[in-house]
Amino acid sequence: MTRPQGEMAQVDSEQPDTRGAPVGRRVLLGTLGLGAVGVLAAPVLQRGMEAFLGGAAEVDPIGVTGLLPNGGGFRYYSVTSSVPRKDADSYRLTVDGLVDRPTTYGLADLRALPQTRMVRDIQCVTGWRVPGTPMEGVRLSELLDAAGVRSSAGAVRFTCFDGAYSESLTLEQARRADVLVALRMQDEDIGHNHGGPARLYVAPMYFYKSAKWLSGITVTKDVRPGYWERRGYDVDAWVGRSNGRDDEPTT
Repeated sequence: MTRPQGEMAQVDSEQPDTRGAPVGRRVLLGTLGLGAVGVLAAPVLQRGMEAFLGGAAEVDPIGVTGLLPNGGGFRYYSVTSSVPRKDADSYRLTVDGLVDRPTTYGLADLRALPQTRMVRDIQCVTGWRVPGTPMEGVRLSELLDAAGVRSSAGAVRFTCFDGAYSESLTLEQARRADVLVALRMQDEDIGHNHGGPARLYVAPMYFYKSAKWLSGITVTKDVRPGYWERRGYDVDAWVGRSNGRDDEPTT
């Protein structure tokens, strides 16, 4: 069974029952104290759960880990059974195709470029949304300008070091100010489970357009449908205006 490359968030829609017997002052203060501890510990526990699920998913070919609760966090998804790991020493991103100056970037090279930070909702085509997610990285337009895009170009194709996933944007879409080669997510370096060390981030589109484990940016003449587009997803994946959905836009 294959699923869109990306992450899955779980949202608890149950509303608490506010009715009940009065509680004493000592019980109330104790409860508030435990609540404060829970708030402080929650991010650590959440990251631990995500790391556990990410590692388990790599050896989970039938997708059982996708059924486990994850407390509102992201999920690890891939269209392959395993994904090689890259670090600052081994990661490379190539920019080639219809350009005058093909370039290969290491992670340090990308980090040395001007960084753009934005905070937007992340929306999956299956319906879940993670609000107010900080993403930071290099604007894709800057990498394209540095490479010198030729006049015959009309699109950009993205490939990934999982060996299977791909995506595409028109050149106009790729040059938007809210399209990044993202290096940080939620104010931390992007880890392997979330598509690191670098991933594509297309803020106004459904999250399957934000290809994880980005390794190649190839400028082409025409749009080439990506992994999920070849399986029926829309090539133009604007949130709320594609794939038969009416979600609120993320911009």
